[in-house]
Amino acid sequence: MKPIKVLIVEDSAIMRDILTEIISADKSIEVLGTAPDVETARRKIKDLNPDVITLDVDLPGMDGISFLEKIMRLRPTPVVMISGHTQENSDAAYRALEIGAVDVIGKSTINVDPSLSDKSNEIIEKIKAAARAKVGRRRENEHVAGDSVVKLQNASNLNWGKVVCIGASAGGVEAMRQVVSRLPSQCPPILYTQHMPKEFTAQFAQRLNEISSLHVCEAENQMKIEPGHIYLAPGDHHLSIAKRKTGFICNVNKSATVSGHRPSVDVLFASAARLLGGNGVGVLLTGMGRDGAQGLLAMAEAGAVTLGQDEATSLIYGMPRVAMEMGAVGRQVPLRHVPEAIIAACTRNKRQSPAPSNSYHSSADNSDGRRLSGQDDHNA
Repeated sequence: MKPIKVLIVEDSAIMRDILTEIISADKSIEVLGTAPDVETARRKIKDLNPDVITLDVDLPGMDGISFLEKIMRLRPTPVVMISGHTQENSDAAYRALEIGAVDVIGKSTINVDPSLSDKSNEIIEKIKAAARAKVGRRRENEHVAGDSVVKLQNASNLNWGKVVCIGASAGGVEAMRQVVSRLPSQCPPILYTQHMPKEFTAQFAQRLNEISSLHVCEAENQMKIEPGHIYLAPGDHHLSIAKRKTGFICNVNKSATVSGHRPSVDVLFASAARLLGGNGVGVLLTGMGRDGAQGLLAMAEAGAVTLGQDEATSLIYGMPRVAMEMGAVGRQVPLRHVPEAIIAACTRNKRQSPAPSNSYHSSADNSDGRRLSGQDDHNA
């Protein structure tokens, strides 16, 4: 098996050395070379034809975001962005994900960054995932002329007892942008977990809020779960559903990682399986690894509708693939049809009676006793 060929584009010589040492330690990856600036990077991309590029946000001459735009337009290549922790860099890193970067890795703004060595596994994992990403061609998940907000035939047919839980990893920024931009304002509540550095989730929620007819926010502990809202797991915090006498609330905490992740999609889905039963809707979008698959299976076994993004429209068909192979996915859906599938899953058929006014209260509990993560989802 041929090694993954990587080009490191980074203006700091010390950081180039650190990244080279970390990446070269994995025998399945080969560092073809490094570049301190855009001109050198442009020449080496042409000469070396790397499989993956690591790209610093801050570069002399031309910033990394402008260079990324050129790469995606002229020579599409999987890119993993390296970003400092300033607000300006966080905004730029989020913009990079919108443009087409596969993933982003946060780093300190100081040149000598001992914390980066602690991220060796993350760096290696993201480079390997990027090498498998589908970039550079117009996929089915891109908007086409005429795409618009899903029209409700009759809003009174929505089952307001439903709660939608969505999980994603690499590629999830653009995927979720397309989903939320087409969901109608009259929609049951949505809880969303994405693997993303903690510096970027607030900006992500803000950007989603700007393009959505629903209210999008970072979830806070004990925040009430209400229709017309999307609650995003804060970076480095698990998000799950808890209940109290007056209804369901968000449980946000920093308990141990699950499958190497915090936040973990499995944590969210497991809580939905316990507390929602058939009133849950689980959606697993693009991403590397297997996080969310076991939780989605628990939701399916508890009676929930479960959806998985299909391979053709997934930037990385990892998480949905594992869930599909486990039998957790009730229906595979191209990304552009996910909003319609969500609304369909939340719509009562003619034989169903209207949901009661207290449909978000604890009477919706249909627990099957599963606990995938050991999270505290007891009465708040």
